[in-house]
Amino acid sequence: MRSIFILLGAFLVAGCQAADPLSGENDPKDQWWSLSFVEPAYMKVWVEGSAVEDINGRLFNRTGGGTAGSHDSEDDTEAARGWSKNISSGIRGVVGADLPKRIFVRWQSVVESKTYRAWVDIPEEARQIMHASVNERCPATPNEPANYITMVYLGLAPGGIVQVWVTDKCLKSVKVARAQAEIEPLGPHLGKSGGHYYPLSEASKRYVEKYGIPYGSW
Repeated sequence: MRSIFILLGAFLVAGCQAADPLSGENDPKDQWWSLSFVEPAYMKVWVEGSAVEDINGRLFNRTGGGTAGSHDSEDDTEAARGWSKNISSGIRGVVGADLPKRIFVRWQSVVESKTYRAWVDIPEEARQIMHASVNERCPATPNEPANYITMVYLGLAPGGIVQVWVTDKCLKSVKVARAQAEIEPLGPHLGKSGGHYYPLSEASKRYVEKYGIPYGSW
């Protein structure tokens, strides 16, 4: 008799799961997650390198670099103050990695002519959001499949500020971590460029000359 009740319970659980309109477990999805970089408007950065340690303790080097996503808009406002409401950048898959435990980044803050480096711990809350984002559908659009890939964004700002967002199941960017980087003692390109930094755009020069750098707003 006991085995019958156990079997009946299993069928009920399976039926509930099959009837869940927000389940996205069987929706198509990328097996990896994306790591991208963003910057405040006009506060140009050049990412020299990054690395990821996943929850299994494996280290992945060269997980992305180069320019960062930005929302420059020459509308005569202090656009660099604070972060944009629309956090976005190109998708860069971290191939082979499980969910992140911590992330390393080294970058040039071009507007300051300084180079920073930091390890950022990723909290469990962030990993839960990442997992749900590709396995659960957004309640506002239950007939659409779950996100194809889960995304992590590192915001890099003057003063060595690192802000981390992850996207939830409704593609909203959720702040999950913040860190203070340290100065890279070897300078740009680990001392191999003779102290030369990535060039600053004319638009950024004009902005900084007019408004300065809004330290403390990030």
